Amino acid sequence: MKFQLVINMERMSAEVDMGDVAQHTLEMVQMADVAGFESVWAAEHHGLEMTIAPNPFQILTWWAAHTCRIRLGAAVVVAPYWHPIDVAGEAALLDLYSGGRLEFGIGSGAYQREFDRIRPGLKQSEGYKYSQEMLPAVKALWVGDYAHDGEFWSFPTATSVPKPLQKPHPPIWIAARAPVTYNYAVKNNCNIMSWAFTRPFSEVETYMERFETALRDNPEATRTIFATMRYTAVVEKLRQIDEAITSVHRQLGQFENLYRNLGGVANGFPEEIDLSELSSRQEFSRSELLENLMFGTPDQIIVKLKQYENIGVDQFTYCASFGLSQSAQKRSLELFINEVMPAFD
Repeated sequence: MKFQLVINMERMSAEVDMGDVAQHTLEMVQMADVAGFESVWAAEHHGLEMTIAPNPFQILTWWAAHTCRIRLGAAVVVAPYWHPIDVAGEAALLDLYSGGRLEFGIGSGAYQREFDRIRPGLKQSEGYKYSQEMLPAVKALWVGDYAHDGEFWSFPTATSVPKPLQKPHPPIWIAARAPVTYNYAVKNNCNIMSWAFTRPFSEVETYMERFETALRDNPEATRTIFATMRYTAVVEKLRQIDEAITSVHRQLGQFENLYRNLGGVANGFPEEIDLSELSSRQEFSRSELLENLMFGTPDQIIVKLKQYENIGVDQFTYCASFGLSQSAQKRSLELFINEVMPAFD
């Protein structure tokens, strides 16, 4: 099993210095680079302090300048917010600057709140149609002259300048949950990034089954990479896990606000809604979070990861960003590097 890191610039309070946040994020990426993580991923979100990521290509170019070998992933480019020519050129430029380290992730977006401001009138649930139209256009632009006449974009002959360093193109990743998305990804030779959120391990098994079904339904397809993500906190003693539980509860309250459009956002800080009022509240209990998330001591984390490895997960995505203090984030990553990763050499 190989490992990926997801790390965002994030602030839970306006009192936190933005420069300190940026420096901490970079140091986490550098730790992962030295330790042998396969890749690091930057998100795209707008106007939110909990994920300060208005342009993943800028973030990844910054990280590229301060790392040596780790691959650099966009997770994900939100297709409805972009034009194919912009995406093709920016992605190719990053691939060039980084010496061919780009991992290109594309998706439909997460929060209706962002759609209401960037693409008014468009439902987030319709975003997948944009990503499925954009991807073949971007790949064609990476090859050479291409004209497009589609449902969402139309343009005369153009091309990507520069072209990606990797040939025929950088690895492509699709954020997948629904069966139709798995089928699309497999048909188009795309790697899978999945996230079971706070749901139990059986949800990961369901995603793996959807991947395997898509492979069976497309026998001509080559098996690509299946990765899955979890919020991760490694501690020396389980009694030290309370900070992680408190932090993830706060961020889940903000996430559910944004995902369901249930509350306000003040100067970039989402209101935290009461998780106990949601029908899915059982998912957010302490016992469920300890069981389902990648929380625990090094030995407990190894046992959990072996379960993932045994069902065929190729890469585990360590999500460090859920409002945990900077010192706790670094200590967790140190423990993961020193005491967990050697079990998977």
